[in-house]
Amino acid sequence: MTAENSLGRLDDDDYPAYTMGRAAEMLGTTPAFLRALGEARLITPLRSEGGHRRYSRYQLKTAARARELVDQGTPVGAACRIVILEDQLEEAQRINEEHRGAVRPHGTADA
Repeated sequence: MTAENSLGRLDDDDYPAYTMGRAAEMLGTTPAFLRALGEARLITPLRSEGGHRRYSRYQLKTAARARELVDQGTPVGAACRIVILEDQLEEAQRINEEHRGAVRPHGTADA
């Protein structure tokens, strides 16, 4: 369900994802930067019914991390690979913690 504000527009929080222009504005960058991230396979935009590119909040968070690295002088392709590896590391650590908790006998402490 969506809600309208006093201007009759839908609030951003009610959208499932942001348009390319709005996403670029929120990141303080250009749509070209978002396209470059897509070409580097960091983020793949969702498509609305009209075929327009839309970006989720998670994708914006990922793009923001890549932008930080690019602002520090890292090339776009390398920044994308770094962000992907960071995400993979976090996921591996989460899975490891879940596995360690599942196989630990009850009543024993971590070594």
